[in-house]
Amino acid sequence: MGWMKDETGLEKCAANYVALSPLSHLRRAADVFAQREAVVYGDHHVTYAQYHARCTQLASALSNMGVGTGDVVATLLPNTPAQAEAHFGVPACGAVLNTINTRLDVDTVAYIFDHGGASVVLADTQFVDLAEAAIGRMDGPAPKIIEVPDAPAGFPATGRHPCYEDMIAGGDAGFDWVMPEDEWESLALNYTSGTTGRPKGVVYHHRGAYLMTMGTVISWRMVLHPVFMQIVPLFHCNGWNHTWMMPLIGGTLVCCRDITASAIFNAIADERVTHFGGAPIVLNMLVNAPEGERRSFDHAVEIFTAGAPPAPATLGKIEALGFNVTHVYGLTETYGHVTECIWREEDWASLDKPALAAVKSRQGVAFPQMEHITVMDTGMAEVPRDAASQGEIMIRGNSVMKGYLKNPQATQEAFAGGYFHSGDLAIQHPDGYIQIADRAKDIIISGGENISSVEVESTLMGHDAVMLAAVVAKPDEKWGEVPCAFIELKEGAQVDEATLIAFTRETLAGFKAPKKVVFQELPKTSTGKIQKFELRKLAATL
Repeated sequence: MGWMKDETGLEKCAANYVALSPLSHLRRAADVFAQREAVVYGDHHVTYAQYHARCTQLASALSNMGVGTGDVVATLLPNTPAQAEAHFGVPACGAVLNTINTRLDVDTVAYIFDHGGASVVLADTQFVDLAEAAIGRMDGPAPKIIEVPDAPAGFPATGRHPCYEDMIAGGDAGFDWVMPEDEWESLALNYTSGTTGRPKGVVYHHRGAYLMTMGTVISWRMVLHPVFMQIVPLFHCNGWNHTWMMPLIGGTLVCCRDITASAIFNAIADERVTHFGGAPIVLNMLVNAPEGERRSFDHAVEIFTAGAPPAPATLGKIEALGFNVTHVYGLTETYGHVTECIWREEDWASLDKPALAAVKSRQGVAFPQMEHITVMDTGMAEVPRDAASQGEIMIRGNSVMKGYLKNPQATQEAFAGGYFHSGDLAIQHPDGYIQIADRAKDIIISGGENISSVEVESTLMGHDAVMLAAVVAKPDEKWGEVPCAFIELKEGAQVDEATLIAFTRETLAGFKAPKKVVFQELPKTSTGKIQKFELRKLAATL
């Protein structure tokens, strides 16, 4: 299909076919944007020429250590320049980048070292003890630790391992990057959260990451030279691929080690940050920041938010502060965001604020680089677009993982029927916009009725005293299970259980209202997602 009858001499060659890779963005930027500011972190300011040179020296130094094609280099780093440099320098020597969640326990890090087969680990001084302890529990060969001190942040070198800057200094700035011959070659290895059993190793290819960077520029309506603040941890879906994207448009990457309201407001005011991504918990933090932590700014700031669906009340409040929020959705297996809630001027411009916030909290439609994202029933048939019929979000496109490392059975199950099975239950509106109802495991079945924890949480978040809400199933002798709400209150706010239950009954059917309300700080992952599995354990004891 699509071939001409005579294709003589029309073969692929070096002139007309190059494997797609996000590495190409930085190689181009080192020339096109040579003197533009590339990376900012405190007193660390480097141009694209310097950024490229440092990444090249890292690739050279790793190569000198014997790291080559197909090897794995791990990191235990926060969002600092070294983590950004690893995204280019590690694959530039032919290796695969494995960014590890710095909040994992020792046993899990040891498992990832073993399972991924890391030969080197770049470890921030704050996490050197974690790296050493994990190595002590490994079964296989241990990775060599390269320490990355951050003295201004309070983490000077321990002196127990070679230091990153010394390593960089020993690298050759003229090193020839190892570019992929095939865009299907592995670029990165990311591990799922592992809330049930061991985490799975998700393998990314160069093509998927390249196309994610292209699709994001279009979806975020970006132009040249944005100032992007890296809030999403770079160990989570490689920061949604944004660090690979910045050189494409000559943007400035502002690294953010500690995610606080004051750090974000300061960066917006001082560095004139124009874009950042973050979980809804980041939006909550900004909305509820005390006046002493806020800074005024006079430019528009675009936010991509993903994770649990943001409560409409939160969206309404954050936009009043001068932010424009676009809700996106994705998973580790899809390189991060692959759907977006595109603004519909013709349909939404006349909506009042509550209604507008509600439609903007939808997961939306497919990113440009994706082929087909829809909602299907258990028979792999698309559900009606009636905003009521539930099914599972199914995903097909170039920004879908290669599969799970050393786990062909799980890979086969995830791709059954020619789509990636997300595990997220959703409805689809007549306009095609997808809206999550719940994770399949988070649906509460009470007396035979399905209750969406997301719906109950969104209602609770509308109360002025509530900072965060999480709803899980609580075992019940009569109904099988009932909704149990865990509430984190705003500082200084007070409300009791009966009041919150009555508040939900104003808008929800009685059976959907929580039967128990617990006030406490909610357990969260490093990316701000609430750990519902921990809350389910607690609810079972109440």
